[in-house]
Amino acid sequence: MDAHRNSQKSKKMKANTLKSLLELDSMYRGRNSEHDGILSLISYCSYTYTFIDPSESPSLHCLKRDKLIKLLSLLKLMRNGTCLPDEVLTPLFSMIQDHLFRRLPPPNTSILPDEDDLIATPAATWPHLQPIYDILLCLVINMEPKTLGEYIKDSFILNLLALFKSDDLRERESLKKLYHQIYSKFHGSRSFIRKAMNDVFLHYTFEADEKHAGIGDLLEICGTIINGFSVLLKEEHRLFLMRVLIPLHRPNGMQAYHRQLAYCVYQFVEKEPVLGVAVVRGILRYWPTTNCHKEIVLIGELEDLVENMETEEYKAIALPLCKRITKCFNSQNSQVAERALYMWNNEQFVKMVLQAEAVEEVLSVVVEGMEENLRGHWSKSVRQLTQNVKEMLVEMEPVLYARQLNQSHSEAETRRKQRWERVEMAAKLNQFIQESLRSGLPD
Repeated sequence: MDAHRNSQKSKKMKANTLKSLLELDSMYRGRNSEHDGILSLISYCSYTYTFIDPSESPSLHCLKRDKLIKLLSLLKLMRNGTCLPDEVLTPLFSMIQDHLFRRLPPPNTSILPDEDDLIATPAATWPHLQPIYDILLCLVINMEPKTLGEYIKDSFILNLLALFKSDDLRERESLKKLYHQIYSKFHGSRSFIRKAMNDVFLHYTFEADEKHAGIGDLLEICGTIINGFSVLLKEEHRLFLMRVLIPLHRPNGMQAYHRQLAYCVYQFVEKEPVLGVAVVRGILRYWPTTNCHKEIVLIGELEDLVENMETEEYKAIALPLCKRITKCFNSQNSQVAERALYMWNNEQFVKMVLQAEAVEEVLSVVVEGMEENLRGHWSKSVRQLTQNVKEMLVEMEPVLYARQLNQSHSEAETRRKQRWERVEMAAKLNQFIQESLRSGLPD
């Protein structure tokens, strides 16, 4: 009885084992077939076209793009990317690197437009680059960081970062999405990624002698990262603001990425308003001397910062800020002068001026600048705006304004007398020298 039962059990186990082996063999064959198809596509797509060689066939260009799109479709069907073995990932990443990590053409040296965006130069190879970027993004999204860590190393991240110099806006958009995903998933590489971006910013600010098309895109990534910082900022993050972001106001091409830069800076000040003092001082330190467009955008940034500052913080920078704004509305460039005068339409700015500890010293500078405009600025609209601001201040602080006006006239008269005395002294000295020379000549 037991022997019969053991015999039946043995047959059943044998049958189950045989069945499972057949299923595994079927799965293995299917998987190999699928991988063979992927490997075949990778092998075909590994050849790179220049798109400028006349011997290259346009039909082959289209065929390769179709193969790349088919490869992307196969990868998207794999919801769990860990099913890709190393024998697939190794040639796949080799193909990706051969296409992406290439020598970029020289940067476009065209004069920057007034708008924020740089002049874009489309990449001729983009029909093939686009699906390559999509394939890499698909891998990063679907696969585990532990598996991809063997391929997306520090050197790979640095090579991606170098591609932000591309003049093609489409390529930089793809890079932004990819970089966001890498930063989001590869937690262990976050510190390295931030440091690598900092190095790009510092090189551009202090060493580069050519434009970098991707500074605004990198700052956009930084804006997302800063948004995730805790309210109690780490010292590392404050140093990033002071040593990297604020000096980025220095380059002449700043207006091309100013919108993204201002957003990053504002994020810091919003989290810790006390940083607003250091930011304002930094912007004033890097104020341009001949770039009127840059002055206009910086005035706007200062106005936004003032909106987020408390009176106690403003007291520390009231005088240097008002001195700069006064110089701006005395500017011979009417656009700069008008933009500076519009600052006085900001209630928060006016309130802080009148509540500053050194309000008399601040108003003394402002009143003198306004009177100078009213006496002789060439632009009628600037003179009219100056008159409007003067009437507003007289209405709000009539006694204080009148006192500062008298003091300004008195100081102006004193300076006039001192200048005249120096002229008379120079004339007497010149006369004495001439007489001495004549007396020393022989008869």
